[in-house]
Amino acid sequence: MDSFWYISIIVLVLLFGGSKAVSIGPPHSQLDVNHKKPLQTFRPYNIAHRGSNGELPEETAAAYLRAIEEGADFIETDILASKDGHLICFHDVTLDATTDIANRTEFAGRKRTYEVQGQNVTGWFVVDFTLKELKSLRVKQRYSFRDQRYNGKYQIITFDEFILIALYADRVVGIYPEIKNPIFINQYVKWSNGKKFEDKFVETLLKYGYKGEYMSEDWLRQPLFIQSFAPTSLIYVSNMTNSPRVFLIGDTTIPTEDTNQSYSEITSNAYLAFIRNYVIGIGPWKDTIVPPKDNVLGLPTDLVARAHTLNLQVHPYTFKNENSFLHFNFHQDPYAEYEYWLNEIGVDGLFTDFTGSLHKYQEWTTPYPKKEKNAEALLHEISNMLKDDGY
Repeated sequence: MDSFWYISIIVLVLLFGGSKAVSIGPPHSQLDVNHKKPLQTFRPYNIAHRGSNGELPEETAAAYLRAIEEGADFIETDILASKDGHLICFHDVTLDATTDIANRTEFAGRKRTYEVQGQNVTGWFVVDFTLKELKSLRVKQRYSFRDQRYNGKYQIITFDEFILIALYADRVVGIYPEIKNPIFINQYVKWSNGKKFEDKFVETLLKYGYKGEYMSEDWLRQPLFIQSFAPTSLIYVSNMTNSPRVFLIGDTTIPTEDTNQSYSEITSNAYLAFIRNYVIGIGPWKDTIVPPKDNVLGLPTDLVARAHTLNLQVHPYTFKNENSFLHFNFHQDPYAEYEYWLNEIGVDGLFTDFTGSLHKYQEWTTPYPKKEKNAEALLHEISNMLKDDGY
């Protein structure tokens, strides 16, 4: 618990430092991972979807701190860009659903209508606000049935601040950032020297030392998965970093935002064989893996098996504890859902809104292996005990 408060103090300094916080970077000597508990790699990954956002407002420092405290292997975030080119952690391209923007009269005239992925969307758009303006907003819960007590308490955070939360944790915690809506961001936000959103995204990761192929020494020191629904973005960044990438797959009715490919095309054997040259896994919506009807799960598709045949990991999204999100098969029991997906479907990681629930389930069913002490270590321990007793 002491480490939780230590990280909290650091984050408070960052958050209340205003927009200048994005330039703050820790000396690498302060982040010696050699003395931290390593990332677990013996069981499927617990991926904190937008932090522990079932409890606290999504994509806030508090939600990420809670997720780390509860045992997340990775903290996940969506990266967008402000009007003045700063990278921020925020899911929607509009601010309406999860901030107090509607109550901010000084921004009433900023409401716009833009085309986003082929649809006209009206609202207050992230790309129309500077980082300073975005920092003046306060975040709220997306769902009315979740705890509302924390509404208005937390700011939007930057990509830099998100990274520092992971790096300052008292154990190795991975990050799982998404290149979010890259077509839209590149259309409305411009950087100097002709740089693109994807360039700034990778530059930020490299600045903090994120590098290395999956399971390499560098990767284990600072674990990272780069995710996107846009295959061209994943291919583009593959030329700048060898960090592992994951191709996100949406609903069966939604084409890819950049290549306008259908679900059936991007989940075909031919396409999976192609995209595996650039990614190490896929992140499908779970209802496309096991399609439900009338809230009852049907038979699983063969997507997981076909992905595994190609040595692709599968990290489905999103697992939520509330009854309204649980299919009837699980009898309103989120642990039964975890049991099904981990043991029957056999996925390699889960995006969850409730990190603590998944961590408890995994600790009950697949706890950390106990280290057996060898004879030499036991003799050394006994010797020290005898010395302490005056022998």
